[in-house]
Amino acid sequence: MTQATKVSKPILSIEHVAVRFGGLVAISDMSFGVKEGELVSLIGPNGAGKTTAFNVVTGFLRPTKGEVHFRGAPLHTLKPHQVASTGLVRTFQKTSLFSSNTVFENVLTGMHRHGSISAWATLLALPSLRREEARLRESAWEILDFVGIAHRADELGGSLPYGEQRLLGVAVALAAGPNMLLLDEPAAGMNPSETAEFMSLLTRIRQRGISILLVEHDMPLVMGVSDRIVVLNYGKIIANGSPAEIQANPEVIRAYLGQGVKHA
Repeated sequence: MTQATKVSKPILSIEHVAVRFGGLVAISDMSFGVKEGELVSLIGPNGAGKTTAFNVVTGFLRPTKGEVHFRGAPLHTLKPHQVASTGLVRTFQKTSLFSSNTVFENVLTGMHRHGSISAWATLLALPSLRREEARLRESAWEILDFVGIAHRADELGGSLPYGEQRLLGVAVALAAGPNMLLLDEPAAGMNPSETAEFMSLLTRIRQRGISILLVEHDMPLVMGVSDRIVVLNYGKIIANGSPAEIQANPEVIRAYLGQGVKHA
């Protein structure tokens, strides 16, 4: 296999996925992929099926038909914790933090997947346990510094301003050591300055080799960070292309973006 073939092969592949709730069709027939190192945005009007798509990919919802593969392995039969263990980690529209724990403790909790200490080492308080704890704490500090909220480490997660709670959600997701992040409206509640900083954070995350699938309503952000954009409308993909192609697509403009997209 050539290097070019490796680069072009999707790390995440969604193939003919449909989701029906009784007579309601949430997704009719959805197929797209995300390549290694790529940032793909999934956009569309409210109710288009974006969060349903995220729930299918991450094991919170079984598709009525179709398949999802991550690095060639099927995901559509797995439970959420099993999906996360493959290296695919998501954030949520509503922050799901431990609000009564500190910011640092939240990130430390997210690192549980990396723990390699046996029960005996814990019970006997062996030196290996202390070394492991020191390693995890150092990593937690590095992540907090990376996302820009290290100065909030000792504050309670629930006391942070909403924009910083979103950043903490990303930090907790990064603590799980993902190969790919699914970010569900991560910039919601951020002011323009915070959004600009978040765009920079997305660039730095990608520089770590982490692929990203993004659901976001902030069109300047989407157009500024995406390699490719997939547009959902009424549970069906109506466009899949570069930001420039999406901005110029008449069907997308009619369905969702409006004439103002040309200036987004």
